Amino acid sequence: MPDEPTPTPEPTAEPPADPVPTQPVEPVDTGYTASGVPTFESVREKIETRYGTSIGAAELDAETPEGRTVEEQYDARQRAAAERLAQIRDSMRKPDGESQ
Repeated sequence: MPDEPTPTPEPTAEPPADPVPTQPVEPVDTGYTASGVPTFESVREKIETRYGTSIGAAELDAETPEGRTVEEQYDARQRAAAERLAQIRDSMRKPDGESQ
């Protein structure tokens, strides 16, 4: 109603912010000790990462046409070498009746 005063909102006083209990911060694992020596875990992780990368690269290389061609050339050389070795062995065999 027009005669009634409009209620004014009471100011809200925010309580003082309680300090947030801080938990001890764990040191960030840099992979090195305080004296600068790499840790075993960091070295192992680097080795495993490099190994995985090299295996992946080899798999990708084998899937390319150039990689398959190289693999086929290697297999052909291996077969030729095995055939030549068999020929050499056959030529070195003595007949059964021959003795020294």
